[in-house]
Amino acid sequence: MQLPLQRRDAQSRRQVWEDALNLEAVRNLRFEPVTQNYTRRDTMLYALGLGYGSDPLDPAQLDFVYEANLRAVPSICCVLAHPGFWAKRPELGIDWLRLLHGEQSFEIHHPIPPEGTLRASYQIAAVADKGAGKGAILHLVKTLADASTGARLATVRSVLFLRGDGGCGGFGDVPAEPTAISERPPTLTRDIATLPQSALIYRLSGDYNPIHADPDAAAKAGFERPILHGLCTLGVATRAVLGTFADGAARRLVSLSARFSRPVFPGETIRTEFFADDGQVRFRSRVIERDVVVLDRGTAVLRD
Repeated sequence: MQLPLQRRDAQSRRQVWEDALNLEAVRNLRFEPVTQNYTRRDTMLYALGLGYGSDPLDPAQLDFVYEANLRAVPSICCVLAHPGFWAKRPELGIDWLRLLHGEQSFEIHHPIPPEGTLRASYQIAAVADKGAGKGAILHLVKTLADASTGARLATVRSVLFLRGDGGCGGFGDVPAEPTAISERPPTLTRDIATLPQSALIYRLSGDYNPIHADPDAAAKAGFERPILHGLCTLGVATRAVLGTFADGAARRLVSLSARFSRPVFPGETIRTEFFADDGQVRFRSRVIERDVVVLDRGTAVLRD
């Protein structure tokens, strides 16, 4: 039996409200600290996921994949002590199926050790409402510290595009958007090839989303085949920055940020293009085979 029109309208309005992002719940969300014990094997596996070791005679690469003089790639801070897929919590009302990872940045306060126990604290710092039908932007901040000493190691910022949650309202201080890179020829470039199995290696560092391994899952998400993790592409750009400007020395990288623009398919070659800009390194990355930009508005800061 069909409900009367007024009751159907009330039920429909209630369903819309229940399905909408709950801004107060998001604002008041408190994350439990995440502690992770990681080993030298985890550090080497992360570097292998970025393609380090492709030249076995290059000591700058070997330092990231061989225990004798092991160093951690700075971008490993993005994957350590992950809080899990918190956006699926029903009380938040986030349309998590339409969530995209828009931007990522990290600042290194002290070199990440190749092994140890870390403690991460998380905070949703801001939500910016783009308007009904236009989505919202959520800013998540992770502070990574040594669990035994409390020494702060890194601050990691993730910008999430909530495509289905526009019109929800906002809060917090929204950081300025990264500035565009002017359309001019790059001063330097560095090409790094990914392997057909790169995503299968990289996922062992903690991101088991099936769209990076299962062709059926990738197809349901709209991709012709499994895609590389966005944070893997960011790690490849980190590798390119270190190899081009720091002789591979991880300790010289102070910070790095970039905007995700297109996915990479495992096996493609990523060309990172560099532009000198007032003491900073600006960069973008493109896939050579398809000539599409996959990272944009990138900035890296290095110390002498």
